[in-house]
Amino acid sequence: MNETLFVSDIHLDPKRSTIVDLFNHFLLKRALHADAVYILGDLFEYWIGDDAPYSEYTSTFNALKEVCDTGTPVYFMHGNRDFLIAKKFSEKTGVTLLPEEKVIDLYDDKVLLLHGDTLCIDDVKYQEFRKKTHNKFYQWIVLHLPISTRQKLANYLRNTSKQEIAEKTLEIMDANQSAVEMAFKKHHVTTLIHGHTHRPNIHKFSKDNTDYTRVVLGDWYQQGSVLVVTPDNMALESFSSI
Repeated sequence: MNETLFVSDIHLDPKRSTIVDLFNHFLLKRALHADAVYILGDLFEYWIGDDAPYSEYTSTFNALKEVCDTGTPVYFMHGNRDFLIAKKFSEKTGVTLLPEEKVIDLYDDKVLLLHGDTLCIDDVKYQEFRKKTHNKFYQWIVLHLPISTRQKLANYLRNTSKQEIAEKTLEIMDANQSAVEMAFKKHHVTTLIHGHTHRPNIHKFSKDNTDYTRVVLGDWYQQGSVLVVTPDNMALESFSSI
């Protein structure tokens, strides 16, 4: 079909079964025929370890596996909600795990992929929390807690996050322009795709006689959202059905 699909911030949650169904439908009706699919973090509202039971997501696991088995590669980059996804998830679904920064060749254009949270450097409190949760020793400790304890911890962190977000300005939680420019410079690219901020848009700017494009993916809280890239175009699409 000559199109590559990018999504993020699906935040799958059994309490929002309509979004779970919409994402599964997206996988089997649209993603199945794409050149590749990239999920740039926060596929799940939370993930407490590959060893926990997730029977409520069996349909999603099966849909991901079917897409991969038909020859369409699906790539996953960790988000701030599902950074504990690991090898067993990859083996179960066929999804390829990506590092937190990845440059891909997209129809002869070098493109940088990020979840996006590392760009929000004005949110100092979140960056401190992120540093702690991405520490391998911290993750080892968490993964050795009983599953029931991890579930309570996840619920606590979700509630705390909601309270803190309500007290922060949109500017603090958005990508910092200097951080964006540093990411472009570090990876020697002119196109960046990320999620996390839930503010879908295609931003274009110029600096030092070079044109740059930053694409922000939308979330799936109320509807589906996807970036569709073809050899000749890129466009953000939203939908409530496929």
